Amino acid sequence: MKPNPTAARIRALEMEIEAHNRAYYVDARPQISDYEYDRLSAELRALEEAHPELASPNSPTRRVGGAPLPGFATVSHRVPMMSLDNTYSLDDVRGFVARATKRVSVDSLEWVLEPKIDGVAITVIYENGEFRRGATRGDGRLGDDISANLRTIRTLPLLVQPRAPSSARVERTDLFASNAIAAAKIPSLSRIEARGEVYMHRADFDALNRERANAGEPPFANPRNATAGALKLLDSKLVARRPLRVLLYGIAEIRGLPVTRQTEALALLADLGFPTPPRIWRCRTIEEIERALGELDAYRRTLPFDTDGGVLKADLCAHQQILGNTSKAPRWAIAFKFEAEKAETRLRAITVQVGRTGALTPVAELEPVFISGSTVSRATLHNESEILRKDIRVGDVVVIEKAGEVIPAVVRVVPEKRPKDARPFQMPNRCPACGGRVSRDLVGDEAGTLLRCENLSCPTQIRRRILHFASRGAMEIEGLGEALVDQLVAAKLVGDIADLYRLRQDQLLGLERMAEKSADNLLAAIAASRSRGLGRLLFALGIRYVGAASARALAAHFRTLDLLRAATEEHLMEVSDVGEVMAHSIRDFFSNPDNLRTIERLRAAGCLFESVTAGSGPGPLNGKSFVLTGTLPHLERERAAEMIREAGGIVRSSVSKKTDYLVAGAEPCSKLDAFRRLGLPANRILDENALLRLLGRAAS
Repeated sequence: MKPNPTAARIRALEMEIEAHNRAYYVDARPQISDYEYDRLSAELRALEEAHPELASPNSPTRRVGGAPLPGFATVSHRVPMMSLDNTYSLDDVRGFVARATKRVSVDSLEWVLEPKIDGVAITVIYENGEFRRGATRGDGRLGDDISANLRTIRTLPLLVQPRAPSSARVERTDLFASNAIAAAKIPSLSRIEARGEVYMHRADFDALNRERANAGEPPFANPRNATAGALKLLDSKLVARRPLRVLLYGIAEIRGLPVTRQTEALALLADLGFPTPPRIWRCRTIEEIERALGELDAYRRTLPFDTDGGVLKADLCAHQQILGNTSKAPRWAIAFKFEAEKAETRLRAITVQVGRTGALTPVAELEPVFISGSTVSRATLHNESEILRKDIRVGDVVVIEKAGEVIPAVVRVVPEKRPKDARPFQMPNRCPACGGRVSRDLVGDEAGTLLRCENLSCPTQIRRRILHFASRGAMEIEGLGEALVDQLVAAKLVGDIADLYRLRQDQLLGLERMAEKSADNLLAAIAASRSRGLGRLLFALGIRYVGAASARALAAHFRTLDLLRAATEEHLMEVSDVGEVMAHSIRDFFSNPDNLRTIERLRAAGCLFESVTAGSGPGPLNGKSFVLTGTLPHLERERAAEMIREAGGIVRSSVSKKTDYLVAGAEPCSKLDAFRRLGLPANRILDENALLRLLGRAAS
């Protein structure tokens, strides 16, 4: 049969783009500019649209997710996904090593120690280099087919191809030089099933929680919970918006190539382009194992993701086979978990906070206790289901820890210390702020568990909506803080965000600590906010699930508020950031008569209902391209990016030869190295003060 040149070109583009994805997302070493990458993607997309019969489900263009699924199919694991026995005791590790050595009848075994990622276990299957299926562990024998969700994770390759063993990996692990598999053999690989974890970086998790707070949603408890919740979503477009990553640490089945060691398996996975553990330790004696565990405990604190211990595995596959498995766990591996710092304290009360969208969140009020460097007196309880699952009662002695060593969390109660008068807690059936009715959410991440106040005139909701409307990233009304908003609402001067544009100087002068100059400054800031543009306005409106990035994407797609308001759910879902739940929420928002009245009042007040295109309007940075890396001393990254866009600049995610400036804060990532490797001028590397000077703002 004559080869099809179009099909060959599509396949070549898929492989080339996948290789560049690997270079960018896995190796952090981009090889081409954003422009060149976009050109390749556009060519592939055009060919797929012209020849849909040739499009592959593993095309890089499918990363944004597809139509929602009615439910997950159940799949059977050909090789069971076993859990690991775990311990917090070094004595247990010594006993485990001694038993394994005796069973194999050798003087000593070869061991490999890997960091234990605190994520969600998955298995992925590739045939002839193409991703075929991915699934959850489930009960170990049956799991959920989550292939559609896994396809959205950019660190998981959809097409695998061989590459020469990396010298960087050799230096990092000091083991691949002798055990690396020759790349020439890899093309014979017909099937591989690999095991690993889906997880989040802590910085990405923090950004996700900020976005949820901005959208009026309760924060996730920790990165693992957020990851598990994302993988359970039936709408892969929503999953694509979550900052999920994948790391693979083992091979369950392989055809076409023998693997004799765990270290060989890791080398092969790395050579195929999969993310693998950033560091491992090879050990023979128990003394070496204990020393490696000590090094891992220190090393894990430098990692950008959560680890809760290490996994010790027999290196040789022959020894693994001799040791075998119990009904639940392998006898050749054990997980050693590090103790998180915990403390006991008494739960004095449970209060309920009301968010700007009416979400009710229970909060534990604790007797103050010092833990992990600070005094803790409050901890979120997340929702009613969490309280019931842990049987938390007012008056209980509870164990708390800092989840990820940052967020205070109630781990469990101490039942033997429960007082006789400890009281079970029930979520209120009326809003604690206004007494209005509450209802249970039926859609979204916390369907069935989240209660919400139905009263849009709830004073707490009004205060929070106004504060959100005036916040940075939204309409940015300088000077409109919590104390002033409380006064405006209490005096009934503002009952709705549109009322801000009707305020007069004489009304403001009647408030505490409000002089004539302060009143004039506030009115000027309110007037300036009218011209922020559609993206900022959409975010400021506080539509559920619509964060700052989604609002910008919607504004860029629809250009005017009226076109967005008229869009169907199907039309809304054409925007890459928008899934079924968000589309439904947007339609609900624009179907509410109260919201429509507010929008018309904002129109009458002169708010700009059209999109402002970054890089095309007047501004000191007009058309200049920026990349940000590291932590700035005073500005949040998103705030700095917004300031650049307001000044006409363009913010890119990766460095290329067309990058005009790199804004570098503390602990910059590989973007700084890439900028230097490209030979770009050193005077184009800016700190926060240099950026502010470029923007024409006072530097600190």
